[in-house]
Amino acid sequence: MEQRIITVSEVNQVVKLLLENEPLLRNLSVRGELSNYKIHSTGNHFFTLKDAGGALQCVMFKGAAGKIRFRPENGMKVVATGRISAFPRDGVYQLYCDALIPEGTGDLALAFEQLKARLHAEGLFDPSHKKPLPRYPQRIALVTSGTGAAVRDMIRILRRRYPLAKVIVLPVRVQGAGAAAEIAGAIRYADHWHIGDVIITGRGGGSMEDLWAFNEERVARAIYACQTPVISAVGHEPDVTISDFVADVRASTPSNAAEIAVPDQVELRRLLRDRQARMEGSETARLETLRQRLTELAGKRVMRDQMAYVQDQRMELVHLQKRLGDLASALLARKRQRFAALAASLDAMSPLKVLGRGYAMARGADGTILKSWRDVTPGDAVQVTLGEGGFAATVVEPIKEVDA
Repeated sequence: MEQRIITVSEVNQVVKLLLENEPLLRNLSVRGELSNYKIHSTGNHFFTLKDAGGALQCVMFKGAAGKIRFRPENGMKVVATGRISAFPRDGVYQLYCDALIPEGTGDLALAFEQLKARLHAEGLFDPSHKKPLPRYPQRIALVTSGTGAAVRDMIRILRRRYPLAKVIVLPVRVQGAGAAAEIAGAIRYADHWHIGDVIITGRGGGSMEDLWAFNEERVARAIYACQTPVISAVGHEPDVTISDFVADVRASTPSNAAEIAVPDQVELRRLLRDRQARMEGSETARLETLRQRLTELAGKRVMRDQMAYVQDQRMELVHLQKRLGDLASALLARKRQRFAALAASLDAMSPLKVLGRGYAMARGADGTILKSWRDVTPGDAVQVTLGEGGFAATVVEPIKEVDA
């Protein structure tokens, strides 16, 4: 009897019919932990439900996904309701999910939040501890898988943007048992021996389990203790790890880390050309100014007749001498006038003027001017000064009142 041969597509269609005709698989609810959750540009959601013993691929179309009231995240425990069917093109079966409700937080997600809170309290995320990246690094150390697409992308971008920098790859495992120890050890080695002016550590995208090595405490503490600036480049834009919080700079992807680590040679060349043009323009303007100044100096009379300058200065000296003489004469005249005025005032106040009008001034034997009859007693010798000369006298009797 000849055996019937069928195509792969026919096999897949038969499997699809068998699954869809099984009553148990038409409407069932599955409990598991979300992993590798992705939202396609079409609005469809793709994810994996897993537990300790296995994994189930799931898809939720845009209409059903729009009814979700919470934000699904990797590591979250959920209950997914739908039907099991096969996708003939790929030959795989999956859960076509109609509803998704949260049940709790996954073990990995809970561990992540707990470690994040503890390290934050210890200050490992403190912005004051962040180190600036070198502007023009000479060496770049890459702590990542030596065979992944991420390392190839980083090397390509680094060579294209800044070929002057030397790239040193420290290959490590980036997932699985022992990966965290290798990553932490490579970071400490690169820092101790100054392998690079900046260290980039990371890997390409994946599920939370795939990225878990960068959530390990030993990796976080190795980054924190590093004296060399560290860029964390783990996964894709939505992926966040503990390493991202501890590192000096967080890059959204490994490619973005390469762009952050070095300047762009195209931009540098443009900047150098601009500065060269500015320097040339500045020097040209300075030379033109000097040329104009030289032309002006060449046109001066002193440059045509060397003695002209001496003659001009001599005339200026004569002019200054005359001005100084005039100022001195004027000052002397003002001083003389002032002196005459002061002398006249002094002469007007002189006692001799008073005596000249018929008054007299009496002095005692000790030369003290006598101002009252109480200053003398009968028999005292006095000297009387007149407007012209004077005479000596003896007090006969003091007179208290004198008739005017």
